[in-house]
Amino acid sequence: MTPPYALWADTSVSALRAADHLLLALAAELDLPESAFACTHLVRGERPRVALSFTLPSEPLLRTAEERLRTQGYEVTPGVPDQAGRAVLYPGADSLTGTVTVGELLARSAIDRVTVLGTQGQPPSDQRMVTRDHVRPHWHGGELVLAAMPAVGGTLVPFEVPDPTPCCADH
Repeated sequence: MTPPYALWADTSVSALRAADHLLLALAAELDLPESAFACTHLVRGERPRVALSFTLPSEPLLRTAEERLRTQGYEVTPGVPDQAGRAVLYPGADSLTGTVTVGELLARSAIDRVTVLGTQGQPPSDQRMVTRDHVRPHWHGGELVLAAMPAVGGTLVPFEVPDPTPCCADH
């Protein structure tokens, strides 16, 4: 289902890290409220790139964002390019720094659930998650899901690393 106040901007950016920087700069310029979602979406085909989507809480904010993005030369389309975006900004994202428990992560943010690679079910709510200040959940089946992996000392870390190795960053 497409959110009612959503739009996406086509970009020429091909790397996620560069797309994150662009998305964060645009979000700051647009002065997005805490309730907004801003995601990256991989666009495949003849011209692989990363599109940016914004889901806003009201139509006036949507119109303002659309106008500002068009003024900057972006091609803007209503809705989202796909249902599998990677959330960079979402309610509670700023509170996920340092080490938190899985329960705190879920309570503080819009993330619906955590999955751990190689296991079934959710981790215990008291399991510690070392966020590395980089928590990028994905939309999956209408839920915002964070993929995590086991780390040192029985902790978890988000699957996506903040500074990927350049040779692997675009895969």
